[in-house]
Amino acid sequence: MIRRLLISKWTKVAVFLLCLAPAGLLVFRTFTARLGANPIETITHTTGDWTIWFLLITLSITPLRKLASQPDLIRFRRMMGLWAFFYACLHFLTLIVFDHFFDVQSILADVYKRPFITVGFLAFVLMIPLAITSTKGMIRRLGKKWQLLHRLVYLTAALGVVHYYWLVKSDVTLPLRYGAILAFLLACRVAFWWQSRHAASEALRKRDTARAT
Repeated sequence: MIRRLLISKWTKVAVFLLCLAPAGLLVFRTFTARLGANPIETITHTTGDWTIWFLLITLSITPLRKLASQPDLIRFRRMMGLWAFFYACLHFLTLIVFDHFFDVQSILADVYKRPFITVGFLAFVLMIPLAITSTKGMIRRLGKKWQLLHRLVYLTAALGVVHYYWLVKSDVTLPLRYGAILAFLLACRVAFWWQSRHAASEALRKRDTARAT
C-alpha cells in the first residue's frame, strides 16, 4: 500500500504542490500587504528558512528510506534538492533586487565585507552545480563522480546554518535547531557508512574462512 502510494504520479504532483505552497503564500501575503512592517526582511527570512528546510528534507530522505525500509522514497530526493535551489534563488534575488537594486558593485562589496553574506553566497554558488547535474542524463554521465559531487549538499547546508547564525546575532535558537538536525543527519550518514563497511568486512572474512576450510 505504502509503496503503491510512493510510486504514484499523483503523489509526486501532491508533493510538488506542497513544496510550491510557501512561495504561493508569500506571493499572496505580498499582494494583500500582509508582510508586516518590513516586507523585504520578511521575504528574505522566509525564503532563507525554506531553503534550509528543503536542504534538510533532502538529506533526511536517505536515512528515512533505510530506517523505514521504503527505497521508493528516493524518487523525491532530487525534487527536494531542486526546491531547495528554487528557494535559494528567491532568497538571492531578494538581495539583488530589493536590497541592492541590481547594483553589482554594491553586491560584491557586501559579499566581501559582511561575513554572513560571504558564507551565504558561497552556499548558493555550491548549489548551482548540484542543480545543474540533477538530471538523469548527468547522473549517467558522471557515474560515481555524481555521488561525490552531491556530497557537497552537506557543506552547503552547513554553510546555510552558519549564514543564518551570523545573521541573527541575538536569538540563535532557530539556527541552532537547524544545526542540530543537520548534525543528526550527518551522524546517520556516518553510521550507515560504518555499518556497510562492517558488513562488507564480515562478508569478506566469512568468504576467506570458507575457502580456508
